[in-house]
Amino acid sequence: MLEDLIQDRLKKLAKLKEAKVDPYPARVKRTHLVSEARKNFSSLSRSKRKIFLVGRIFSLRDQGGVLFCDLKDESGQIQLVLKKQESKDFNFIKSTIDRGDYVSASGSLFKTQKGELSLSVQGFLIITKALRPLPSDHFGLEETETRLRQRYLDILLNPEVKETFRQKSIFWQTFREEMIQAGFLEVETPVFESIPGGADAKPFVTRHDALDTDFYLRISLELPLKKLLVGGFEKVFEIGRIFRNEGIDREHLQDYTQLEFYWAYSDYTELMKFIEKLYKTVIKKTTGTLTTTYQGQKINWGKKWVKVDYVKEFERVNKINPTQASREELFKKARVLGLKPEKNLGQGRLVDLIFKKTVRPKLIQPCFLVNPPVEVVPLAKRSDQNPDVVERMQPVACGTELGTGYSELNDPVDQRKRFEEQMRLRAAGDKEAQVLDEDFLEALEYGMPPASGFGVSERLFAVLMDKPVRETVIFPLMRPKE
Repeated sequence: MLEDLIQDRLKKLAKLKEAKVDPYPARVKRTHLVSEARKNFSSLSRSKRKIFLVGRIFSLRDQGGVLFCDLKDESGQIQLVLKKQESKDFNFIKSTIDRGDYVSASGSLFKTQKGELSLSVQGFLIITKALRPLPSDHFGLEETETRLRQRYLDILLNPEVKETFRQKSIFWQTFREEMIQAGFLEVETPVFESIPGGADAKPFVTRHDALDTDFYLRISLELPLKKLLVGGFEKVFEIGRIFRNEGIDREHLQDYTQLEFYWAYSDYTELMKFIEKLYKTVIKKTTGTLTTTYQGQKINWGKKWVKVDYVKEFERVNKINPTQASREELFKKARVLGLKPEKNLGQGRLVDLIFKKTVRPKLIQPCFLVNPPVEVVPLAKRSDQNPDVVERMQPVACGTELGTGYSELNDPVDQRKRFEEQMRLRAAGDKEAQVLDEDFLEALEYGMPPASGFGVSERLFAVLMDKPVRETVIFPLMRPKE
């Protein structure tokens, strides 16, 4: 059936070419967007001025001697009216036009008897002949797999999807504008790394033929940005893609966009004040409100965000202090919870696994989760009040982490010890444990100022849209068709 429709359109394409009509011209004339024509209808219709509109045909209604077409460009939709008595090419146009074609139409504006604003067509050209028929509305695009694989059709036929990506542009644009306004310098750092660092994640490996070396796609933006603090910059940020070779679920992708920034001479308490204000600005500009809905629950971003102590909340829920419990106790607790932890998991990973199962899902309204055990976060600075925990803050809402910030570790001796512990875990089989990076340690030994650092990914946008993160990516990675 589809092949028959394609063959019919190919015949129409041949007919256009036989008539010396270029169905794919390089240049077209356009005097107005559809929205401009509609906005200025009164003056344009009174003057009978000839205007040129371009766009895609979304519907055709043949009434014998009159052909009605709905034309859409990105700004809006308008009706075209072609009359046989006013066009010597009327029959040719009818025999070659299809829904989905791009056209150029010229003429004057008027209103039909039903009051519909329309263009009385005097000139008409097909400027892109579509060889495949568009699905009727969402027919054929009901399945998520189909929509994501043919995202261009999803955007074309679903205004809500198109609006989502307009909002996503505003989301990142607002972050960028606010960071620059706050005095941060935007930079770009390498995507290829000789040692993957800055996060607990399994990297992708790629081959660099010119250097005859294997490299990793970066799993974080952290370490190069910290080196810039060593180099004398005090406020730096980057918005870039990072890559983690891990599973797909509602909150995780293998390649995604992240903002990270580093701020010399500040700590995580100052960072919390900045982040709360920053998030509220971004959320308001992206969604138009500070009250959103997630999984049927109202989320109030506008209230003052409370602080939730990681260790105290963990102990309250699980009756175990994560900084004092043995690895065996934590492993047993994880098994009781049905988590099936791998035998080689270290202390920090076990604590985090239990926390994400028992505590995090209950944190629905926006808050700051603070001061986790040092084993959970190998790159953060220990607390002055309690060396068993680190100065980390995380905006949390809707039962998930929506960013991470630290008082950054700048003691090279302490950092080396933590890297060595990570390498021990890695040797025991933990593939996501961090790798000791001598180049970064050398930079720290030259001296990095006290600083805070923060990262936020597009998971925040997905939560604001109340969608799985893959649904908020224009072209998510898919397994190739067989």
